[in-house]
Amino acid sequence: MRSRIVFRILARILLITGISLLSCIPVALAYNEAYSPFIYSSVLALVPAIIMHLSVKRTELSSLGRREAYLLVTLAWVMMSLIGTLPYLLSGSIPNFTDALFESVSGFSTTGSSILTDIEILPKSVLFWRSMTHWVGGLGIIVLVIIIMPSLNIGGYNLFTLESSLQEKIHPRIQSVGKRLLYIYLILTLLETLFLLAGGMNLFESVCHSFGTVATGGFSPKNTSIIDYPPYIQYVVMVFMLLAGTNFVVHYYLIKREFSKIRQNEELKFYLFVVLISGLIITGVLYFQANRTLEPAFRESFFQVISIITCTGFASSDYLIWPTGGWVLIFFLMFFGGCTGSTAGGIKMARHLIALKNVNHVIRKLIAPNAVIPLRFNHQKISYEDNNGILTFILWYMILFIIGTLFLILSGLDMATSSSSVATAMGGIGPGFGTVGPVSNFAHLPQVSKIALSALMLLGRLEIYTIVMLFTPWFWKK
Repeated sequence: MRSRIVFRILARILLITGISLLSCIPVALAYNEAYSPFIYSSVLALVPAIIMHLSVKRTELSSLGRREAYLLVTLAWVMMSLIGTLPYLLSGSIPNFTDALFESVSGFSTTGSSILTDIEILPKSVLFWRSMTHWVGGLGIIVLVIIIMPSLNIGGYNLFTLESSLQEKIHPRIQSVGKRLLYIYLILTLLETLFLLAGGMNLFESVCHSFGTVATGGFSPKNTSIIDYPPYIQYVVMVFMLLAGTNFVVHYYLIKREFSKIRQNEELKFYLFVVLISGLIITGVLYFQANRTLEPAFRESFFQVISIITCTGFASSDYLIWPTGGWVLIFFLMFFGGCTGSTAGGIKMARHLIALKNVNHVIRKLIAPNAVIPLRFNHQKISYEDNNGILTFILWYMILFIIGTLFLILSGLDMATSSSSVATAMGGIGPGFGTVGPVSNFAHLPQVSKIALSALMLLGRLEIYTIVMLFTPWFWKK
């Protein structure tokens, strides 16, 4: 384990976090709010960054190994989450550390679950930081580090693919790819902000909602999320949630006009198919069983379907008051997730699709036992190791979901609240069912439950293996 390399990169990550904190100061000045919490927080991030950098500055940034990458990713997200609590604590907006940690982890993991009972009474600068954690987390601190470290020679995609094990590889150099992905991220954020401004939303709310949408996070500066906004705003958010849940490699190919590669993308087709079918089913449920007219039924259903599938968590209505068929489908959609290579969380569409291909493969082998039928994804053969890893991941995901649900039940929560809280934490979604629905929050949960859910948010965001591997004996052996 080359720890000096890890420390040097962590110093860069602390620098990014400190600069992000400083970006909240202009907001505080614009609204005549106290800016000292952000100064103190940035100092507490930047001073260690400088010390760490000076202590290891002569360390060569040679190729980063997979073990160092796993450790770096986990430490980075834990470190950012801890620093992210400082503005909440120092401003007095969230005086309890466990609550502040929950809100910070929820932000950086782009989950969107909140312990705040009245969001709108918080200072605008604190709400901006809250949304900023989404934006930084959504982009992925690892991609940021790749972009700002031109001297780092990464001998492959081991670091870049930690957040998405099925990320399609692009042929240009990794730093060039990282910059282009950043440009796409910035363009989507800017475009949504402009469209929201055109719909009458003010600049502050437009930026915050754009941060939450493009990062598929779901933090809103309003207590009622998107519910009280006009249909135009809801459609804009809906479209950009769908785009944010799409593999950013698809956006990359779109810009390069490589449409054949987009047409060959099986995950994109499956993603759009699930959104379309689920949206139409719930539209029918609301239209025929809830006495909605066609347009509101269509808008409510597709908004919530896209919000849940992309793990954004914005709410345009309270789906808990829908007919049973509607909210049951919403619960199952919590386990889907968006596309790999997007800012969405969850199991991811590609894994579900490959699991279905395995079922089809077994059936075909039963019919023709001697036939050689390779598994393919995007016209490429899936190796036994990759296939086994994908299926094992889904198994791990479900095991952790069951364990987490049982733990929350033992902490005193009911079944609906426990199961949906774990599902929404692991999937990075935000709202759940029971007492943590789309118009509720997580403030009333026991402290031990909040700590457990914070851990599950990180496990889900880092795709389980990244953290679990650190607790295996062989990981630390030479």
